[in-house]
Amino acid sequence: MMTKRFHLGWFLGFSPDEWNEPFANGGSPWNGDFYVEMAKSLERACFDFMMVEDTLMVSEAFGHSMEVYLKHALMAPKHDPAPLAALMTAATRHMGVVTTMSTMAYPPFMLARLCSTLDHISNGRFGWNIVTTGENASAQNFGMEALPSREVRYDMADEYVDLVCKLFETWEPDAVVKNRETGYYADHTKVHTIDFEGKYYKCRGPLNTVRSPQGRPAFVQAGGSPRGKDFAAKHADAIVAVGNGIEGMKRYRDDIRARAEKFGRNPDDIKVFFCITPTLGETEAEARERHARMINSDRFIEQSLAFIAGVTDIDFSKFSLDDPLPHLTTNGEQGSLDKFAQWGSGKTLRQLVIEASGGLVSSIELIGTPDQVATRMGEVMEEVGGDGFLITSPSLRMNRRYIVEVTDGLVPALQRKGLVRTEYTTQTLRETMKEF
Repeated sequence: MMTKRFHLGWFLGFSPDEWNEPFANGGSPWNGDFYVEMAKSLERACFDFMMVEDTLMVSEAFGHSMEVYLKHALMAPKHDPAPLAALMTAATRHMGVVTTMSTMAYPPFMLARLCSTLDHISNGRFGWNIVTTGENASAQNFGMEALPSREVRYDMADEYVDLVCKLFETWEPDAVVKNRETGYYADHTKVHTIDFEGKYYKCRGPLNTVRSPQGRPAFVQAGGSPRGKDFAAKHADAIVAVGNGIEGMKRYRDDIRARAEKFGRNPDDIKVFFCITPTLGETEAEARERHARMINSDRFIEQSLAFIAGVTDIDFSKFSLDDPLPHLTTNGEQGSLDKFAQWGSGKTLRQLVIEASGGLVSSIELIGTPDQVATRMGEVMEEVGGDGFLITSPSLRMNRRYIVEVTDGLVPALQRKGLVRTEYTTQTLRETMKEF
């Protein structure tokens, strides 16, 4: 019997649900109630965390128009995940919440202060998904003509993370004394400026928030390109990844661990979460029929191509569905493009979209009953070596039915096999991810 445990997270966006599907949630998602309900369900299933992705534009990448995105409510509208994180952690006690915040969009001091505040509100269960942003349309919303090159963005992000980490350390662990006899709330000799002056950023400090429960929030990152992998291996507590099959997953994890050692880190301190999109049914035949019905619809193809265009900044509407893609490069998310395109495979664009199952979200095919999928997940994790899976639904769309299928069908099957936790034994998000 397989006994090696692995971690579970869930990847979602603060955006409309499957509003025109038979099992749509109904009502507006914008007051956060649905996501609070979802957080409680995932905590009941003992997930490590929920991760809320974000974008900062209404894309025109597909067909040079906003039409497809707004028609399908795809990647827009999308609301700010940071206030949602406060709502979800206030309604839970153990599970972490990770939100996406861009190094392009936030001044470092503002981000550090916001992260520290959310870490306090959550009692040490907050995480920051570090992104550099890969869309020119986002840059133009912040007064730029275009994004810097990908290499420059990573250089800036390295300096940015160095700066915010210094800000997190500006209050020593025992700076708050609350001494009634002397009348001192905080000891001023234990709160320090940083007087940071780098190539891209300058900041005096200190933070005007007290030290966060985790010292700093948990850091999550998705590194696809070689430069992105270095960045993730240097900074991240958890890495979100898509591997093309078991060999691709194992190769990616081994690469990250080698890079972590190069930076003087213990590889076991970094957990790699591989993205998956399980399709579940009461029988395998039912699950396969549901999957085939989804991926062969024209709407699914259009939504998937628009989604992939949005994250790679490449207009896929100009390519034939029934021909292989020409080799492409981008100043957007090159790693995501490479994973999607499977260069040299000879596959048509239609085949690539179907295999991606709704975006860049499927490391392996998982279709069947909860018990079959749980068995397969255990087998894959044994071969890969660890560390966990990040579950999502196609195109990040959500409905209550899918959540229940995972939390009340798949997770109990995993628990019966001893593959995932059945209770929380730690308090902070970083401790939860390091538990095993």
